Formats: sequence, C-alpha cells, structure tokens
Amino acid sequence: MSLDLTPAALEREAPRLMRARPLLTMNNISRSFGDVRALRDVDATVYPGEVMGIVGESGSGKSTLLRMMNLEDTPDTGDYRLRLPDREDGNLFDLTRYQRRMLCARHIGIVYQNPHLGLLMRQSSSGNVAERLLIAGERSFDVLRARAREALDASEFPLERMDARPIELSGGMQQRVQLAKAIALEPALLLLDEPTTGLDVSVQALVLDTLKRLQRDRKITMVLVSHDLGVIRTMADRVMVMRHGQVVEQGLADQIFQDPQHPYTQQLVHAKL
Repeated sequence: MSLDLTPAALEREAPRLMRARPLLTMNNISRSFGDVRALRDVDATVYPGEVMGIVGESGSGKSTLLRMMNLEDTPDTGDYRLRLPDREDGNLFDLTRYQRRMLCARHIGIVYQNPHLGLLMRQSSSGNVAERLLIAGERSFDVLRARAREALDASEFPLERMDARPIELSGGMQQRVQLAKAIALEPALLLLDEPTTGLDVSVQALVLDTLKRLQRDRKITMVLVSHDLGVIRTMADRVMVMRHGQVVEQGLADQIFQDPQHPYTQQLVHAKL
C-alpha cells in the first residue's frame, strides 16, 4: 500500500495539524537511571486539539516521557515548551518546583493508571476535585462546590455519589474522579497514563466514550499512553511508537496501523491483528 503524503491528502486527513502551531514541543529528551537509558534523544510535538497516542512494550520509556510532560521529573538533557497565553516561551525544565506545581495545576491535567497516585483515597470525590481548584487559588466554598460538581458531571460521574470517598468506589468510578480533577480547570493539555488498564472491557468502553466526548466537545489536547493498540486506534489522531527509550516510528494513526514501516511497529500491529 502506498501512502499519499501530498499536502492535499494531509489536509483531508489532519486539517487541525496543517493549520495550527504546536502546543507542545520536546527536543532531545534523554534520561538515565543509573546504567539504564530510559529515554534517548526523544523529540515530540503535539498540536492543539489532537490526541497523540504513545505505544510500546513495558520499559519502552513511554510513561517516563509522560512524567516529563507533567514536570514530575527533569531529564539529563532536553527542552520542553508549551505555547500558553499567560506565560512567556521558555524551557519548562528551568522552572522552580513551585512554578512547576502552579503551571501544572492551571494548564496540565493527568490521569494515572493507579488512582492512588492521583487521588486522596479517603477524601470525598468532590473534595479531590476541589483540591485542584484550591491549588490554583480558588477560595470560595460555593464556587469550589459548584465547579467540582460541574467537572464530575462532565466526566459522567454519578452526582449522587460526589461525596463518596474514592476508596469506596469501583476502579472505573475512581478513574472518573481522576478525570474530573484533571479537567476541572479546563487544562491546555490532558495526559492519560494507561487510563483503562485493569478495568473490565465494558467499563473500558465507557471511559473511552467519555474521553472521546470530552475531546470532541471541549477540544482538549490529549497525550494517551497505552500498551493496548485497540485503545490507541480508538482515540488517537497520531501515534508515536517507542522502543528502548527511542521513538522508532510516528505518523498519522491510520498510516501506522495500515502501513507500519519499522519492523517493531509491524510486529506490534500484526500481533494485535
């Protein structure tokens, strides 16, 4: 199968990418942990309103890269920029710990595979969402309550249980609380680290439907990490394939799944088929 890469074809396949400047750019990201090279000169570009999928086997570096995007870690080398209306351009890795925390609170949301990493399990679900608003500076109880309710509703969480603690909820409901917390301030970037892993197939489908609706209605830019190619194929506009800390292939999702070029990508796709 030949791949049509003419401007007209790309305009049909990904019009948002042709018109927009990147929201996120990362250049030459490398990170070692002792003798282990987790990331090797990784470049990444994400455009406003798109869903970028990152796939690879365990140990490929995809979750490490996502933690870099969430400013949880600093690379040995590399540059990270977000195009935001309220701040000057600059390498985000140069920010202080406090500056990173405030930037993430206002502009970057994240949903972890393990809800214990993103939630206070013995605090109410609404309180978990309100915590993010508090970090960003909101102090009115009525506003906190109303906005937490709005975010939980948008994540399709049952509002009659908004004061239940996450520890009392199912895995699918915990993920919805994480999602509500992540979108409460309408972030420029939403990071999703294996958000459906460990959930029943029917619950996975409900979570993915919610993500697709949010992306469609709110135009949220998403980076989705998953080892499940079915999830990536359902959600992603573009795909990065990682192996041993490097990007071995990237392109439009249809191209990656229909005509993979790298032997490793071919192996992944054919194993899924």
